[in-house]
Amino acid sequence: MQETLTRLPHFVGNHVLLVATFVVIILALIALEISRKFTGYRELTPGALVQMINRGSPLVVDLSAIADFEKGHIMGSKQVSPSQFDPENKDLAKAKDLQVVTVCRNGTESGKAAKRLVKAGFTNVATLAGGIGAWQRADLPLAKGKR
Repeated sequence: MQETLTRLPHFVGNHVLLVATFVVIILALIALEISRKFTGYRELTPGALVQMINRGSPLVVDLSAIADFEKGHIMGSKQVSPSQFDPENKDLAKAKDLQVVTVCRNGTESGKAAKRLVKAGFTNVATLAGGIGAWQRADLPLAKGKR
């Protein structure tokens, strides 16, 4: 151990670019974890969402376009277009203390919607990481049609 510590400055001096890249990666990972901690919502894997659905009845809000929703969606999810999504809506406001999971095709719109829900005072918000694409890659079933 002592020998390793004495050789460390020599290694750093000879491999400045490698060490700098390592430090940048570590700092980026720390920043990502800190930002994830303060978003107010969590990201779920498809398996974690299945467990949540099996244990209770979360409100799954699908923000896909209606045509995409009809091609395939998570059974029991409610379709809302992103332009119509309003956390202050009286029907949605009733779910402030329920588990709410936002879903979209690839995870982009659902993250924006989750932020809006948290800002509106929802306490138990999550998103499906990777969206319906991740759900399909996990070989989980999709319902077709309007419901």
